[in-house]
Amino acid sequence: MGPPTREPSTPWHDGESPATTDARRPITPPYSITMTTTTRPNVLILGGGAGGTMTANVLRRRLDANITVVDRDTTHRYQPSYYLIPFGYMDLADHQRAERSLLHDEVRFVEDTVEAIDPDDRTVVGEDETYEYDYLVVSVGNSLRPDRVDGMVEGWERTDSVFPFYHAAAAEALGDAVDDFEGGTFLVTVPDTPIKCGGAPLKLAMLMEEYLRKRGVREDAEVVMTKPGPHVFGTGPKAPYQERIEKIWAERDITFVPNFTLDSVDYEAGIVHSEEGDELEYDLYAPVPPQHGHEFLVERSPLTNGGEYVDVDDHTLQHRTFDDVFAVGDCADVPTSRTASAARKQTHVVADNIERSIAGRDLVADYDGYTACPILVEKGKAMIAEFDYESPISAPIVSRLNWILDINVIPSLYWNVWMRGYDPVP
Repeated sequence: MGPPTREPSTPWHDGESPATTDARRPITPPYSITMTTTTRPNVLILGGGAGGTMTANVLRRRLDANITVVDRDTTHRYQPSYYLIPFGYMDLADHQRAERSLLHDEVRFVEDTVEAIDPDDRTVVGEDETYEYDYLVVSVGNSLRPDRVDGMVEGWERTDSVFPFYHAAAAEALGDAVDDFEGGTFLVTVPDTPIKCGGAPLKLAMLMEEYLRKRGVREDAEVVMTKPGPHVFGTGPKAPYQERIEKIWAERDITFVPNFTLDSVDYEAGIVHSEEGDELEYDLYAPVPPQHGHEFLVERSPLTNGGEYVDVDDHTLQHRTFDDVFAVGDCADVPTSRTASAARKQTHVVADNIERSIAGRDLVADYDGYTACPILVEKGKAMIAEFDYESPISAPIVSRLNWILDINVIPSLYWNVWMRGYDPVP
């Protein structure tokens, strides 16, 4: 199979979608791609996280193609467990798998570190190998960069009070610190960058507050969370969940500090400083580290178009300039929350569109911004925040059923159904 024929185009850089006429929302040119079928196409997937693994297995079942997944890490971890690990609600050892074991035998897995992407030449340069492709799916997530905040890494390495819990090692170590915490200020900060699972810091704060109550030390402790913006969760389609969280926090005396843009950590004094000139003391500190696009994407590829994430159409997930490039998950520059549930929906849109492109059919603009975030408010109770680009989907109801869904049902679906490329409700 030869590569796609690229036609001159004027992409919708302002984020608008082209006009559509039916429920499948077919895309008119410039998103129409012509293929000449001669050999099996080469589909290259960068990243073996949730989006990359699902995409590889879905495509394997739908296409007669050579599919390769490249990732520098051979271990796949269930990242939604990280904020649960400190309280003993999940064990990291139970929620990680060898990436090779999750992929179908017909999917090639290569352990390699990506260094550059040349979409004009349709090649990806790794440390060990150069890869050619007919279609490229970028699903590399984002880069955790605690080093971008002065003192954060040093506090993590040199003290027993700083734990950037988006790192698996820090999440595990935080468990001992939580058990030893007898009072003072438990502080969570959120950086001034896009982050994966925007609900995770809120959930950590609420679970900590309840954990302190059960241990009988709540009266001696303060639970505080900061954000660089004015809202604890968000507005627009997030508004109903924002209102419910505000009520819960008021009832439980959890402090939210808005408009606090983290600047530095004085780990010796136990103080964080903001760009606005404010400071907060802490006794136990669980920061969300800054998160950025990977350097190879930003500096050694044209795919981010001057930004940090892959510049794709909001609905087709096709690159705005390079017709044979798609993105899934946290590295896709689309205006929705970065979650595994979003990647799950995006996977099927990308698979549809690669299949349609190979067949010479118009692409569909089926991704509507869907994402979901279980908000665990205390042990045994949770709320599901589910929304798309325009509207909330689920009601802001706190229930035990939602807790069971997040703790018992979703992890099993994740490992045994979704990662295997099966999805009864795509």
